[in-house]
Amino acid sequence: MDIEGIKKYLDEGSKVRDQLDPGKILYLGDSISHAFKTGHKIILFGNGGSAADAQHIAAEFVGRFEKERKPLPAMILHGNSSSITAIGNDYSYGDTFSRQVEAFAKPGDLIIALSTSGNSENVVRAVEAAKRIGCTLFGITGSKGGKLNELINDENLIKISSNRTSYIQESTIAIGHIVSKIVEDSI
Repeated sequence: MDIEGIKKYLDEGSKVRDQLDPGKILYLGDSISHAFKTGHKIILFGNGGSAADAQHIAAEFVGRFEKERKPLPAMILHGNSSSITAIGNDYSYGDTFSRQVEAFAKPGDLIIALSTSGNSENVVRAVEAAKRIGCTLFGITGSKGGKLNELINDENLIKISSNRTSYIQESTIAIGHIVSKIVEDSI
């Protein structure tokens, strides 16, 4: 890649972020604020880069984003390697998140499923489990939405207008930062 290639990449990524729906981002931020204010927690999960994005977003709530405030209850499901490997070994990798949702989620908790394709089996199964429990469901995916289209209401599914994983992940972090700001301003 040369200078022009870098400029092109940055320009394309910027165009993807420019197409994000601010109304859906505001709704997610307001929903997270409401969950925290009513004593519920946020549970985030995804695979690979989406796992890293989930961890980054959770850290903004448990630590802080830009303001000093009390810690807020947000957790990820990929952080306990013993649980992941035991569930994967004893059941299947597809059950790694759903078993944990069943263990930790309560009705009214807010779930944020991250999947660039929307088709990751362990993410889909976890959303199904959260739906049975009575959690509030949100998702962030690429433009197609995959199987998450069938599980999460359209107003709660943020589809990033790209199929390129890196642009989806960059936009996911931008969304995470924006909702962190919304929450801190509201709390």
